[in-house]
Amino acid sequence: MEHDNAELVIELENVEKSFGEQKVLDQVSLQVRAGTTTVIVGASGQGKSVILKHMLGLMTPDSGTVRVFGQDLVRAGKKQLREIRSNFGVLFQNVALFDSMSVYDNVALPLRERTDDDEAKIRTNVEEKLALMGLEGHEDKFPAQLSGGMQKRVGLARALVLNPKVVFFDEPTTGLDVSKSNEIYRLFFETQVRLNYTAVIVSHDVPKIFKLSDYVALMANGRLQGCMSPEAFQLSDNPLIRSFVIETMGPIYSSETEESLLYETL
Repeated sequence: MEHDNAELVIELENVEKSFGEQKVLDQVSLQVRAGTTTVIVGASGQGKSVILKHMLGLMTPDSGTVRVFGQDLVRAGKKQLREIRSNFGVLFQNVALFDSMSVYDNVALPLRERTDDDEAKIRTNVEEKLALMGLEGHEDKFPAQLSGGMQKRVGLARALVLNPKVVFFDEPTTGLDVSKSNEIYRLFFETQVRLNYTAVIVSHDVPKIFKLSDYVALMANGRLQGCMSPEAFQLSDNPLIRSFVIETMGPIYSSETEESLLYETL
């Protein structure tokens, strides 16, 4: 694939994590390259979000290595971790907006906390990100006054306001209907093209998420089942991947492929 030679941004190598007797991550290895979108799919409770927390340095593996920008997160001190995380944006499943703060102040918060920018510069940046999300005119509203889809847009604006190199999305369309989910996915695509960030998305939203992805990996039984192009994933012979594809998508993709092969032979 065209991205295979891109810079390695995140690398998990033989990562293991258990909670009590339950092994959640079992020899998990994954490489995330610059400018790509990697989607981790799988049933609920399979450890998808646990992988994200390791990438963010919020969890430490029992064994194995987590490297971000070539730096070992396990061995990183607090200051080093802060510097690494300054390159991250995160859109949480529940958006995590502050109810008592306006849309403007929610988006401005990371700039006020983590930069020395003056208010004029902050305003320029915040207004640019809100415009990118189609939220002009909503600056003074509070989260409770917004629809679920608009709250997600505010969350995405806040995740992007520091112009991060890597953005993490944890089940980003939870609670949204199909049309709102498609809007959010379109925004992901447009902002990534414009800002050129690397994206890691945890999602159950198959197959829509495939349209965005460069690589797809399945978490099942504590292990990461492959990391491949959406096309290769949907045609994989791996029984766990095949079962997941049929369960979530049906035999649509296979039948389309077989149909095109049939036309080629006519």
